[in-house]
Parts: sequence; structure tokens; C-alpha cells
Amino acid sequence: MTAGPAESGRLSFVTLQQFLDQLPPLLRMLHDGGSGGRLLRWVEPSELEDPTPYLPEGEFLLTAGLPFLGDGGSPARVDAYVQRLVGAKVAALGFGIRPYFDAVPEVVLAACRRHNLTLFEVPESLPFAAIGLQFSQLLETDNARVFRQLAEANRQLMRAILSPRPEHELLAALVQRVPVWAVMVGADGRVRARGTSAGGSTAVDLSQLEPMLERLLSGSGPRVEMDGFDQPGSALVVGHPLRSTKDANLGALVLGSDAPLTPAQNNVVQTAVGLLELLVRQRTSGSLAPSQLATAVLLHPESLSSGGTRHLNGLKDLMAQSLSSTRSAPMRVVQGIKVEALEWPAGESPVRELLQWRRMFDTKLVEITDYGFAAVTRLKVDDALLAEVEKLGWRLVIGEPTEFTSLPAAYQRATSLRSQVQRSGQSVRVDEVSWSVTGLLGREAGILLAERLLQPVLVLEPDRRDPLLAVLRGWLSENGSWDASAKRLGLHRNSVRRQIGVLGDLLQMDLNQAQVRAELWIALQYADGLPGG
Repeated sequence: MTAGPAESGRLSFVTLQQFLDQLPPLLRMLHDGGSGGRLLRWVEPSELEDPTPYLPEGEFLLTAGLPFLGDGGSPARVDAYVQRLVGAKVAALGFGIRPYFDAVPEVVLAACRRHNLTLFEVPESLPFAAIGLQFSQLLETDNARVFRQLAEANRQLMRAILSPRPEHELLAALVQRVPVWAVMVGADGRVRARGTSAGGSTAVDLSQLEPMLERLLSGSGPRVEMDGFDQPGSALVVGHPLRSTKDANLGALVLGSDAPLTPAQNNVVQTAVGLLELLVRQRTSGSLAPSQLATAVLLHPESLSSGGTRHLNGLKDLMAQSLSSTRSAPMRVVQGIKVEALEWPAGESPVRELLQWRRMFDTKLVEITDYGFAAVTRLKVDDALLAEVEKLGWRLVIGEPTEFTSLPAAYQRATSLRSQVQRSGQSVRVDEVSWSVTGLLGREAGILLAERLLQPVLVLEPDRRDPLLAVLRGWLSENGSWDASAKRLGLHRNSVRRQIGVLGDLLQMDLNQAQVRAELWIALQYADGLPGG
């Protein structure tokens, strides 16, 4: 195949006409050889009699005419000079006026017309260095544009692999950025995903690709396979193998186009190949520990409590690998609750959110739930990590250190505190909670309970409210004993009876019931947080 732009190492190219449009109008064309659409590699001054050994294809050659002085200016010598330039695929010749010539020699113009080489007259006021500088600046600007496009394309490809159907979305993004059709096949040769080119070209029939696929899936090492078909959009078909880290065949990506791709387009293709390879590796051979652990626990849940030492140690090893930890290291359950969390865009997979928590808690064991997420981590979840999570609008229930077989119980303890976090909007640590009714209820819920139960008393004037609350507290603390509570309060027992009766009427409760007394005692623990308490 003839070498084309895609085989060059450069990302971007500038055509001769694009370059001329940037130059001052002082540059005068004497002969148009039709090379305005040619791609320029560089602008090169040379006064050699034969510069072609040093000229790559696509040069704009500049000369002040030194090769044409003396015998070099004979028609035969000039003709041979121009013919060599055409053979070297020089895009154009620029002839500088002075110091050797006041005008372009007719013999040079005639030779350029004869061999159809584009010829320009460069005035003395336009130095060769200025022309070269202008070209390098134009090329740099164009390369910057290409790099921006590459960055945008790579971001789009990265977003695709986080979608619910990553292979399909990735191929859709690829064909949007590169003029190709695309087919991804698995190791069994079956199509897993397709992408139709922007021009509407579709892949050739799979049966036509079988010889290429056989070569791709039976070979080894990094390589590509090439073919071509008469079908539109398939003049050039390239197959890229998708391989594991152990060089096993995991599938292939086949692309079809009508022309070789540019280096920038090839860069996008290579990114897509790498991401697809990452996806199939992850599915087939990556992160083996979590999948083995999940399978063992799902199929044999009883093994956590009744399994033998060898079996449990095997599960602990899988757990440790999933947590980037050791078998003996403690772990903890963390539950995340949405408070003012950022919502992912509609229709977007929760994979991004899942990966966020996996990264922050350094674990592969994360579950997205209706209230937020749950994770098992080896981290202590220090104040710095907690602050980072809370900045995102989340609150945590942070479990205490636990062992592998105690994880279900640790999860239940964390779950029992979740409602408290939802009510208070404050994160809690399980090992800092007082495991009592008041400790589990939490201050906010306790104040709400006190406000509801004690409201008829709290609204009274202080000189009446305070004695009643004191009697109620003393009576309940003595388990309803009239004599003990009278002694405690320094009142006559009949006074205690009378005021307890008043409280029953105000609260509209039967204070002889144990449940009513229990609720009032709990409410009194939070009465200090209320006005008048």
C-alpha cells in the first residue's frame, strides 16, 4: 500500500494552500502546479545543486538561485534540477530575489511549467526565515487544535466505559470521532457490539471476516491484521486483537474505512482498543477475589458459621484481597446516607458512584442501596476521610472493627443507627454510641419525643411547671413508690399523690401503666433541651 499521512509520526498536517493563506501577499505565484491541497511536511531553504537526498516528501523548498549560477543555469541543468524535485515529491519551489538574481530566470520558469512544479517568487523583503517561522507557528496551532480534539475524544471514550452497556457505548463514541465502522467480537467469534460509521457505512458480513478473525484469535502478541473488500466503507479493514495480561485471546475489534486513518484518528483507535481490552480483562480475568468470595458466600452461606478452619481461612484470604489487606487485619462496615448528595445525570449508570466509593474506601466490596451505599473496608475512616465524604453531601455510619465471621452482626448494628443519622444529619461512629435506649434514640429524636409527651406541662408558668416536673422525675426514679418519692422530694405522700393525679390529667395518660412510665422517663432525659425544660 502506498505510504500516506497515517503512516507519518506527526499528528497534524498543513496543506500548501493553508500555509499560503497565512503568508503576506508579497509571495507571487508564477506557476500553479495544482499542489495547493498537498500536505506540507516542512519549509526547507537549500542552495545545494541536488538537495533531494535530504528532502522528505512534501517539502516547500526555498532557494536564492545559487545552484543556477554559471553552468548551473543551462537549460539542461535547470531541467534536471526541477525534474529531481518533482521526483522527490517536493510540493513547491520558492525562488528568492537577490542577492543572485533580480527576477526568476525564464529557464527556471519554463522547467517548472514543463514538469508542473508549483513555483513562487519570493521578494527580498520576505526573508526565508520568516517563511519558516510562519510555517512552524501554523503547524503548532494546528497541532494544539488536534490535541484538544484528542482530549475530548478520550474523555468521551472514558465516559462510555462507565455506562450500563460499555462496549456498545464505546463503539458508538469511536465511530462518532473516527470515520470507520466497528465490530467487537468475543473469544468465541460472536459479535458483542457494533458501531455504524457517521457516513452510514456498515460492517461487511461476519462470514467475510472469518479468515481475519481466525488469524486474530489464533495468534499471539501485539499485532494487527488487514484486509479489504469492495463494499463501501470497507476498502481498508483492520483487526486489533484484545488480549489478557497473559497473552490469552479475549476477542477482537475490527474496523473498516475507505482510506487510511490520520495519526490523530489512529490515536483515538488505540485508546478505544486499550479500553475494550481493559473491559474484557476485568470481566474475564480481573478482580478474581471478589467474584470467588461472592460465589462462595451465595452458594454456601452456612459456611460462615459452620465451615471448617481451612474453608474459613480461604474465605478470609479472598476477603483480604478484596480489601487490599491481610487476613488478620480488622475490617469495618460503613453505610453512606444521602443528605444533599449530588445526583448523577438521568439515565446514567451508578457505576461512576460505585467507583467513587471504591476509590475513597480502598475496597472492591461496595453496594449501591436505596438509602445510599454500604461498604466493607479495612480503613479506619479517620476525620480527614469523613470530612471528604461529608463535603460531597453524605453522612456515614462508621462501624467498629470486626472479624470476617461477625460482618453480618456489624452490618445490623450499623443499620440500627442509620435512622438516627437520617434524622440528625450527623455522621456517627458505632464504637462511640451508648448502646441504651437514649443512646440509640439520639438527641434530636429524644427532644421530639419529650416535646410531644410533655407539652401540656411545658406550656405552664414556671412556678407551676417546675414543681410538677420535679415531682414526676422523683416519682418515676423511685419506681412509683409514694413513700420513697415523698422522702426523696421532701413532700408529704398525699402531696405527691395529688400532684401525680394532676400530671395524669394534664398529660391525659394513665400513669399506672408501665409503658407510659417508661416513655415519660425517657422523655424527661431530653426535657432540658426544650424551652421551660
